[in-house]
Amino acid sequence: MSALSTSSGLSARKWGILLVLCGAIFLEGIDVAMLNVALPSIRADLGLSTGELQWVMSAYVLGYGGFMLLGGRAADLFGRRRMFVFWLGVFLVFSGLGGFADAGWVLIVARFVTGVAAAFMTPAGLSVITTGFAEGPERNKALLVYSGTAAGGFTVGLVAGGLLTAVGWRWVFFAPVALSFLILVAALVFIPESARPDRSGQRVDVAGALTITAALVLIVLAVERAAHAGFAVGVGTSLAGAAFLAAFLLIERRSAEPLVRLGIFRNGSLLRANLSAMLFAAGFFGFQFLLVLYLQELRDWSTLRTSFAMLVIGVDAVLSPTLTPRLVDRFGTARVIFGGLLLAVVSYGLFLPLGADWSYAAMFPGLLILGLAFSLAYGPLTIVATDGIAEEEQGLAGGLLYTAFQFGAALGLSAVTAVSVAATHGRSPAALLDGYRAGLLVPFAAAVLAASISAFGLRTRRGGEPAPAPSVDASDGRTDLPVSG
Repeated sequence: MSALSTSSGLSARKWGILLVLCGAIFLEGIDVAMLNVALPSIRADLGLSTGELQWVMSAYVLGYGGFMLLGGRAADLFGRRRMFVFWLGVFLVFSGLGGFADAGWVLIVARFVTGVAAAFMTPAGLSVITTGFAEGPERNKALLVYSGTAAGGFTVGLVAGGLLTAVGWRWVFFAPVALSFLILVAALVFIPESARPDRSGQRVDVAGALTITAALVLIVLAVERAAHAGFAVGVGTSLAGAAFLAAFLLIERRSAEPLVRLGIFRNGSLLRANLSAMLFAAGFFGFQFLLVLYLQELRDWSTLRTSFAMLVIGVDAVLSPTLTPRLVDRFGTARVIFGGLLLAVVSYGLFLPLGADWSYAAMFPGLLILGLAFSLAYGPLTIVATDGIAEEEQGLAGGLLYTAFQFGAALGLSAVTAVSVAATHGRSPAALLDGYRAGLLVPFAAAVLAASISAFGLRTRRGGEPAPAPSVDASDGRTDLPVSG
């Protein structure tokens, strides 16, 4: 370990902490990826419609995204280690319970609670890194290794999901239980106890947490319902979501201890990073959902063959901790993010003329470019979204970022489902292909928007990092934070 520490600049103790936290984000990645390739088998066994199948995925990301802000705030208030360890245990239990589901609604509920557990666990883990590693090269390296491990989890999950589904889809839920237990034990050993946060006069903003969760759920539901229940239902649900969002903003503005200090959004770099992350996740998850259905239901590929076909996306697991840091050092985070998002546009664009009998050679370039896009965008977005933020708000910053990722994922899944279903007229192969082609317009448009937003960050200095965070007057929440370019 001494050689590793010397070459990396991280001490043995910090490597131990980082490896535990990487194990947790690896677990989250493998959990999502394994479920992704198992969806057709779950549909066949439980008799789910496309809309219900989409909710097996969306329930998780809604629980994840809906409670992420509360999870981030809880880490700041109640202790990062305490929140990480407790909710990792909840994740373990409900991941296992999902494997016993005998009806669609049971599986959806289990996935929702698992997502809630991840919503508390993930920002706590991220904030351990952002507060325990010095801002600058040390933290950047830790975050890029962290994001590369998340990508590695997704890559391993694609193959493991195919292998386990071949035995039985329920093993996709049982397998993470053993990994969760090992990480839980390691966390108790390696992650040090921190000083108990001073919560004098502070409270959890329950009203804010409930209203923002309701707003996120209703907005995603509105997109999904528009294709199944008609335009009027979609509009009505959207208005209800907007009302809850307005209520959330009003509560936060008036609260003495808000869930989200609204002044944090005056940081232009943070705001761009979160919007870009939301759109990037929408395109990425929506694209993979459609691709799995195309390969398994239209092309009749096995789950294992599908897993290996998508394995090339996992090139980001290698590039994130190796190539990306060098590019960040040379060109800055803003330029690297913009380049990654442009590659996502190219990748999705290559799939727009999708054919009924495309060879793997025709799909390979687009999948490889998508893996490269992910390696350039994901880690640097994490850096920008947490750089320059005061230590007492690192949990909030992490919560905002992962809320953006998960809300974007849920929105993307709902949008591609709605568009695909609306464009599918019948169950013939030609009808299914029409639906898939229409749905692929969603990730393409999301990537174009994300790249457009990130382009505004190119005006920052070459390093791409935001200006240092200002001091915050905790007594009234005022800040001198300037609007960054």
